[in-house]
Amino acid sequence: MTKSIIVGLAVVLGVAAIANGLFMLISPDGWYFAVPGVTTTGSYNQHFIRDIGLVFMLIGASFLCGAKRPDLRLFLWAAPTIWLSGHALFHFWEVAVGICSVSVIPRDFPAVTLPAILGWVATLWAARNTHKAALILGR
Repeated sequence: MTKSIIVGLAVVLGVAAIANGLFMLISPDGWYFAVPGVTTTGSYNQHFIRDIGLVFMLIGASFLCGAKRPDLRLFLWAAPTIWLSGHALFHFWEVAVGICSVSVIPRDFPAVTLPAILGWVATLWAARNTHKAALILGR
């Protein structure tokens, strides 16, 4: 049961990241004005938004491929989780140095911090199960 929950979580993370990436690629101005708080972080830059949209497409594909490929799951989930964690930590850094107020933390949590936390849940589960499989196979 835990396996299906974790794999399902990775699928949700993957689909959400791809949806966000597609939105960023197809309508960067729509994304810029639709996502709460984005307009307060800097001026509109279509090229930059599309670049990050490509990153989100890669993140989504990585979570989805990891859901299908247990043998590569640890790597495929760890890589995007590291990026998501850096992204979340950067948001906290902006608060710590006074660029943003503390009020942005709860606003950003669902779309920035929570995906990183959920990525770690999936990645740590994959690491534990990769280790168990290696012990069973004698590697």
